[in-house]
Amino acid sequence: MQKDKICKQLSKYNTIYLENNNIYRALTKSLGLSEGGFWILYALRTDFIPPFQSEICSSMHHPKQTVNSALKKLEADGYITLLHDKDHRSKQICLTQKGIGLCEKTVDRVISLEQDAFASLAEEEQEQFLLLFDKYTNILKEYTKRIIHNGKG
Repeated sequence: MQKDKICKQLSKYNTIYLENNNIYRALTKSLGLSEGGFWILYALRTDFIPPFQSEICSSMHHPKQTVNSALKKLEADGYITLLHDKDHRSKQICLTQKGIGLCEKTVDRVISLEQDAFASLAEEEQEQFLLLFDKYTNILKEYTKRIIHNGKG
């Protein structure tokens, strides 16, 4: 009986999760951005220090090659510049004036929507939501190792 309830709850969670992803997919499409490009611009607008490529890969949880492709496109379109650090192994990502203009018309609008939506939750609900979602994600990450490391369940 408990497993049936858990299956129903997980089904509900996955439906909500996929709907949430679809919201962002629809937003990026309507704004004329690729998903990778959107999330890179998003990180540039929400981080206090211009990030390095490796930090973007880590925060987006995407392979380096995927992030690199999106960065090259943004750079080719004149939205970002890639600055080499001292040892030339890492590249710091900086928005150009053209990139700032693009963000103001696109990513900044999404950030504002998110802030309004999150602010509609009570402060206690905000904290509880983040705490529980983080806890579930960390537990799921640990359990996932069973399949990833063993190749089988």
